[in-house]
Amino acid sequence: MARTDSDDGAWLRALPDDTGRGPVLRRHGHLVHTDRRLGELVHRRPPGVTGNQWSAAVRAGLDLVVCAADTGHPRFAVEVGPPAVPGGAQQRERRMTDVVCAAVGLPLLRISSPTLRAGSHGRQIVGYLLDARHYAALTSAEPVTPTPHSPPPVGFRDILGRLPDGRSGPVNDLGALARAAAVEAYVSGHLVDPIVRGLHVRWTDGPAEGWSWVTVGPDSCLVERVSVRDHRVVRGVPTARLAEDLAAVAIGERLRGFDTVPTDVVSRSQLRADILALRSRRDEFADGFAFEHLCVD
Repeated sequence: MARTDSDDGAWLRALPDDTGRGPVLRRHGHLVHTDRRLGELVHRRPPGVTGNQWSAAVRAGLDLVVCAADTGHPRFAVEVGPPAVPGGAQQRERRMTDVVCAAVGLPLLRISSPTLRAGSHGRQIVGYLLDARHYAALTSAEPVTPTPHSPPPVGFRDILGRLPDGRSGPVNDLGALARAAAVEAYVSGHLVDPIVRGLHVRWTDGPAEGWSWVTVGPDSCLVERVSVRDHRVVRGVPTARLAEDLAAVAIGERLRGFDTVPTDVVSRSQLRADILALRSRRDEFADGFAFEHLCVD
């Protein structure tokens, strides 16, 4: 029987806080470990998992594992990396990993991006998730007496404050640095528009997807797309909104050291066609079609 992420259950074993492979982050009562095999976390093969699934999954690596600081028991895991080739060996391995994680009750967040990597971005992402989950827990625990005129509680993503470039805005926007970098690139003449644009959708019974882009030339855009498969990990911020912000982070990574025109750009007409094709599938979305700064005319 699968456990919940609030129950230590029988299938998962605690990760020791040893000096050789200690945590890379301590936050809100959690320890974050990197580069662990799924087999290190699981005592034995649970019912319903075939031997083939088990042997493949226990060898699978998990980029980051978040554990309770007091018990060492895993709470959730995060993977960050390039999308798997459809029908390839990596995709089959991921499916088997999903089966085993579900069977033992280990929530797994998988972030697929051509640009984002666990080594460069994983710690920032997990720290953000822990902050959002902590904020959600605090705000949900506060007694609130609603009135007809009381404003809704402020979401974690919408908290306002001072941004890195000195402006006021959402301080928990993961893409804030990328947006500042886009302005700098515009001022230096490397972009023709300083705005990082984007959209996000969540597929019914599927992943959330975020797009982000900047306009490089009169008919060229730098585009990033991020897919997020969430299994009870993301709290305090909409998963699709997180996907778009992560796409903006990827844009910021592409803008780093941006001094020449990239070759892997997309024409504005192609981007517009892709967006219209996405919009035509709105009946497959869980939450409709959401976007910001959708200007590709």
